Amino acid sequence: MKAFMKLTKFGIVLFALVSALAGYAMSFREFQEFNFSYPLLLIFGLYFVCSGSFALNQAIEWRLDKLMPRTQSRPIPLGVMAPWQAWTIGIFLLLFGLFVLLVVNPLTALLSLLTVIMYNGFYTMYFKRKMAFGAVPGAIPGAMPVVIGYSVNSSEIFSPECLYLFLIMFLWQMPHFWVLAIRFKDDYSKAGFPVLPAVFGSQKTLYHIGLYLFVYAGLAMVSPWFLKANILYLFLVFPLSVKLIVEFFKYFNSKNEKNWLPFFLWVNISLLVFIGAPVFDKWLHIIVK
Repeated sequence: MKAFMKLTKFGIVLFALVSALAGYAMSFREFQEFNFSYPLLLIFGLYFVCSGSFALNQAIEWRLDKLMPRTQSRPIPLGVMAPWQAWTIGIFLLLFGLFVLLVVNPLTALLSLLTVIMYNGFYTMYFKRKMAFGAVPGAIPGAMPVVIGYSVNSSEIFSPECLYLFLIMFLWQMPHFWVLAIRFKDDYSKAGFPVLPAVFGSQKTLYHIGLYLFVYAGLAMVSPWFLKANILYLFLVFPLSVKLIVEFFKYFNSKNEKNWLPFFLWVNISLLVFIGAPVFDKWLHIIVK
């Protein structure tokens, strides 16, 4: 079971499910009749799709995982599981999850399939291995869970609400990943991954982190242009946006790569707030009304 949880990256899957539920909640309309089976099927199906996708990812990259100290404890490099077993588990989970999502909404299943193809195909096989800025196109499948959740109730996935959720998750991933890339750049270099810090150095990477962070925080500040924002915007979203910028400058000026953790934690907390606050505000309005 421990090997299965590592193979399917259970922690990241949970994060994807929470993101999808946020998308589902934002797309729910006041006049709709709430059917409890739909969010349950969304969670159930997307769990299997994400788990299968991560299993396939490790089946593809196990030789490179053996070269990196931080990934050598994964099931295939350790010899706990054979590559063919990971392939079998991944394909089975993926197909089963897609079938469940097809019952929920064909568009939801299609978006999930496209996300798996983008992640395990384009990102894993090309962008990650060939591009220093591979994290940028790689952030597209990482931001898709909110769109997948949104599609359960609405086919209007280019609406301002859905666009805001997608862009928040998309922009968040660059500061999140590049901070880790600075911290573990030697590991990535051993596996031959041309991550930004290994190619251009940590200092230039910090400038790019700042660029994406300012756009990320700025988008959160103007979120009322995309969706209805009420009390939590004033008391959480706006102050946290300012706090993020302050924490970035502390990290930027620290001159010590080991001081990455406080900024990293604030970046991750901000995502939960930036996505959760509009959901809470919307459902509070629905319940009160």
